[in-house]
Amino acid sequence: MSCFPTRGITSKITLKIPRKKYKQFIESSVIFMMKIIQPRKELRPYVRYYWILENDKPFRILTFPIGCPQIIFHKKSPLFIPELNTTQCNFTISGQVNFPSHIQTDGNLEMIVAVFYPHTIGMFIDTPPSSFYNLEISGHDLKKPDIIRLSDQIFECENTNKCITIIENWLLSRINPSVNLRRIQLSIMSLLKEPGQTVNSLADLTCLSKRQFERIFYDMVGMPPKEYARIVRFQKALWFIQQNKNNYAGIAIDCGFSDQSHFIRDFKALSGYTPHKIRQYCDPYSDLFTNPV
Repeated sequence: MSCFPTRGITSKITLKIPRKKYKQFIESSVIFMMKIIQPRKELRPYVRYYWILENDKPFRILTFPIGCPQIIFHKKSPLFIPELNTTQCNFTISGQVNFPSHIQTDGNLEMIVAVFYPHTIGMFIDTPPSSFYNLEISGHDLKKPDIIRLSDQIFECENTNKCITIIENWLLSRINPSVNLRRIQLSIMSLLKEPGQTVNSLADLTCLSKRQFERIFYDMVGMPPKEYARIVRFQKALWFIQQNKNNYAGIAIDCGFSDQSHFIRDFKALSGYTPHKIRQYCDPYSDLFTNPV
């Protein structure tokens, strides 16, 4: 592992060891170089990290939902997602998802990705994430001149490190946190600590009625709070498995599942595998509960 200029790290990683948001890298023995970059201080409350990936080998990888939207720039060939029967646009905004999927590339890959906290992307793109729930949309379809200018700048820039600077300058110009953003942030922080909380308790925490809370949460996060809590429970369970915990009944309790059967059922729905089988298929990695930078 070598130092990455300015901030962050550069790592050589095998795809069997997940390292990204899109959901999570899992299968294949392809070796690639990925740079994971920490945002500048002013952006850290809103942006989790950036990553840059270049690869010249074809691969097909199973991915998991992780609860964080992304802005993706493909400088070469975009990724294909068979479950959505779609190829990502060269400028893609990836929303919240509640299903496992595969990503495929022909090997001509150069990606620059900004990974946001669950509730913050809408502030930057001036579009509610609920409008692209379970979708991959083209940033051009938002028809917002400043976003299109950002895309033009990225594709005109040949230096990927400078691309991150361009992205950060654009993001900095759009920071404008609202009262509701702070409310939803509070509820998400609480949910990450105790994934078994009810929607009523989260609404009470934010001093909103249940109906108000559900509406605002859906608009800002991009999926209903009950469904998002399901993703959080899955990711926390994945983190326990990542830590080599084998007591599935204990994991179910600690993650807020009603029982072990509920845990296994939800885990398989969101990963495609039972907790036992996933160990045989990959090295489990929880993006939501692991800080890559």
